[in-house]
Amino acid sequence: MRDLLLRKVPKDFDVATNATPNQIKHLFRNGRIIGRRFKLVHVIFQRDIIEVATFRGSESSDDNHQANERGMLVRDNVFGTLDEDAWRRDFTINSLYYNIEDGSIVDFTGGVHDIHERQIRMIGDPEKRYLEDPVRMLRAIRFSAKLGFDIAADTAEPIDRLSHLILHVSSSRLFDEMAKMYQCGEGESVHRLLLQHGLFARLFAQTNALIGSEYPVNALLCIALENTDTRIHDGKPITPAFIFAAFLWFPLKHCAAALQENEGMAPLPALEKAMSLVIIEQNKVIAIPKRFTQVMREIWLLQFRFSKRMGGRANNLLHHPRFRAAYDFLALRALAGDESMELAQWWTTYQDAAEAEQINMVAALTSQAPKKPRRRKKAKAPEAE
Repeated sequence: MRDLLLRKVPKDFDVATNATPNQIKHLFRNGRIIGRRFKLVHVIFQRDIIEVATFRGSESSDDNHQANERGMLVRDNVFGTLDEDAWRRDFTINSLYYNIEDGSIVDFTGGVHDIHERQIRMIGDPEKRYLEDPVRMLRAIRFSAKLGFDIAADTAEPIDRLSHLILHVSSSRLFDEMAKMYQCGEGESVHRLLLQHGLFARLFAQTNALIGSEYPVNALLCIALENTDTRIHDGKPITPAFIFAAFLWFPLKHCAAALQENEGMAPLPALEKAMSLVIIEQNKVIAIPKRFTQVMREIWLLQFRFSKRMGGRANNLLHHPRFRAAYDFLALRALAGDESMELAQWWTTYQDAAEAEQINMVAALTSQAPKKPRRRKKAKAPEAE
């Protein structure tokens, strides 16, 4: 309903009903109940999944409504009426209902007014609602960035003070939320708001520690997010692996350098160990699935092969399955000042050149390379008579 009022095409439609999950599943043989904290039903309709939620009710002290010692809801399966459900939603702009019987908008919380005012406002006491579910802080930022709305003052004020609560959310859930945030088409705005409200430091502690150091952290992140936003708007494919590779690139370089300096490790073993250490540390907060960390590792490793272009190395690298992603990463690094622009431009030309021109480009590098001094053969000692 929110997107329709903003004259946007909704990505999907959610259905809310007074039927319980078991009743919904009984009606639709192709439905399946998901979730433990709050049960939903996914009804599979051809290639689409329609999410059906039961109206949530008022708080209860029974086993269907449980909070942990921090006040976070761990189970919320109390069902109720339409008006009760509206007040249990997170933000007013998300508590609007379209009545299919007469085409009217049902608004109990002032969501239509807030859409006209272009503001994100929490339903109820913001501090209590963040304690119930700290992910609501991330959702406030995502909606603000995506819609271009301001976060109401009373909704924004507790975020800085309560930012530490985000560390109590499961790491797998945080990965899903971060993927949504940085792939909403307004990643730059998301990043700015996360920094502003102290959440970025909690979510990416390794990266945040290097902001203001000799590494151009902010430059690379802003350029990478701008590139991602452009690809989304152009309808081009994106992957969380590329975004996380950018976010953890400087922690990787910093860790590898420390291993070489402090433990005397050779460059390649230091790099391989640093990759594991950085990913393990990040996974404590945001669990990046292995299918993405493997791509990240390949993108990172290939960065150190771009400068090695003699002989058949350039051609071999060009045909690597991850060449394109790694090249795009190299180009962003060059724009951020972390790599030679000349090297990035050479690869830009090389990949689109004809085979004969590629051979000439490599030959030109070979002729320009300083010749290694020839090793003198040791004179043989005179044989004893």
